[in-house]
Amino acid sequence: MALALYRKYRPATFSEVVGQEHVTDPLRVALSAGRVNHAYLFSGPRGCGKTSSARILARSLNCVKGPTPDPCGECNSCIGLAPNGTGSVDVVELDAASHGGVEDARDLRDKAFYAPAEAKYRVFIIDEAHMVTTQGFNALLKIVEEPPDHLIFIFATTEPDKVLPTIRSRTHHYPFRLIPPGVMRGLLERNCAAEGVTVEPAVFPLVIRAGGGSARDTQSVMDQLLAGAGPEGVTYERAISLLGVTDAALINDVVDGLAAGDGASVFSTIDRLVEAGHDPRRFASDLLDRLRDLVLLCAVPDAGDRNLVSAPADELATMSAQAERIGPATLTRYAEIVHAGLVEMRGATAPRLLLELLCSRMLLPSVSQSEAALLQRLEQLERRPPATIAQGGDPATPAPPGAPVFTRRSQQPTAAPPVAAAPVAAAPVAAVAAAPVVAAVATPPAPAPVPAAAPVPAPAAVQPPVAQPSAPVVAAAPAAPLVAAEPSTPVTTGGMDAMAVRRIWSELLAAVRSTSRSTEAMLTNAMVSEVDGNVVTIAHTSAPLARRLAEARNTEAIATALATVLGGTWQVRCIHGTPGATSQATTPA
Repeated sequence: MALALYRKYRPATFSEVVGQEHVTDPLRVALSAGRVNHAYLFSGPRGCGKTSSARILARSLNCVKGPTPDPCGECNSCIGLAPNGTGSVDVVELDAASHGGVEDARDLRDKAFYAPAEAKYRVFIIDEAHMVTTQGFNALLKIVEEPPDHLIFIFATTEPDKVLPTIRSRTHHYPFRLIPPGVMRGLLERNCAAEGVTVEPAVFPLVIRAGGGSARDTQSVMDQLLAGAGPEGVTYERAISLLGVTDAALINDVVDGLAAGDGASVFSTIDRLVEAGHDPRRFASDLLDRLRDLVLLCAVPDAGDRNLVSAPADELATMSAQAERIGPATLTRYAEIVHAGLVEMRGATAPRLLLELLCSRMLLPSVSQSEAALLQRLEQLERRPPATIAQGGDPATPAPPGAPVFTRRSQQPTAAPPVAAAPVAAAPVAAVAAAPVVAAVATPPAPAPVPAAAPVPAPAAVQPPVAQPSAPVVAAAPAAPLVAAEPSTPVTTGGMDAMAVRRIWSELLAAVRSTSRSTEAMLTNAMVSEVDGNVVTIAHTSAPLARRLAEARNTEAIATALATVLGGTWQVRCIHGTPGATSQATTPA
């Protein structure tokens, strides 16, 4: 009968223990210096090397050259305590799961006083130490506290908190950890090479994920695959069918369908999944793992090189393309929905129905008013082609006859039916040349009415605009004096206030559009709240969009647009607030 992989390749020295350098290095230093304690506590998850390290420590202590970090492997103690050795009379290994009572502890205490037969120390290895009863620990307490010079205790447990505190305080505690995927893959590759079996590279991530970071569990899974391997070795198809994991092609089809908004592709893939006999819960778990990898690839493009994402090279390229196409906000929302769906699937009688429902929620982001859904819609708007945004973006509700219609390109109203526009002064576009009535209508939403300011006399060289008696827009607000700037007169920042900046809002949006279309989209429902010197404060009703606008790249784009339209140097602040409640300056521009 062949030995299992985890027994056949069990480490014999501390240098062969993988993934536990934070434990093995201090132990090697202590053995080299001869600083040996009378009691040790090894804790950590199952299968990570606690019992093997306890045996190596006993072997290092009882070697003829010991205490030494590198046993010779030739003396009787080293041969007997080797991974496949017959054992030693001076090293007693006790399983507390079946021998944790008070009588067993008393028997162990009585044997502890005898001197070693042929080695330097008598070593008691108590595995599953948390299973020892309180009475058993109390029976051992005195001898653990004041043992003979030849006696050493090594407790190994997965739950150190259940060990009696008075026992735990008298030991040197070394916590073991789960083995990282990169280290585990190297271990598997070495063992498979020693077995002479060919394994496809795509199989290793599946085995490592099934093992969960435990060296014993991972090698047991690989041993099962090696036992059923044919002349061609361990193939990916054989591994996914035997381990019950979801084929990567099915996950790719679902992710691509979600990215394209193709519900037919998503639900047909779920149908193929169920017809193939896969568990919907397992598929949802694997889909959540894929979404986690895509989120990491968005945040860290070289996550594959850093071993943050474990996948073959071709699969990693596919995942990178998916992450770039979908975006982090959308992926985060997908992951939240799948995670909530997994909780709902526990004990569900119709897991396929729940899987289809959570896929439908991912396909309909507009039904949610959460911050994640809002960020997803904004991200989708940023990723749309520029021509689509320039033509108006999302389809708007048809306006009633005679109502002003706005376009995203010009932000100027056009009446239906059209009314002949009155000629305006021939000066080029300036800060205060636009009619205040039109600006008030074009800026969504309209600000609160402001008391009429004192009229400013127009320069003699400027002709007043011709009235539009038939235009319905003129009657919407009281008339205000229109002042047009001379072409050679730059607009200064000294006399500018919030009302003046609101008047040139459409021109400001056009200037922002040339720099960043996403910033222009976020400014659609924003409003100038205050102008203090050269500092312009912009308020937005949405807190997430206000935070996005406050980012450096967006504020720089707005400041550049202000400098282009008004001249001078500007600083921009973006806050969260209600535009209608913002204060307005009464001093005209």
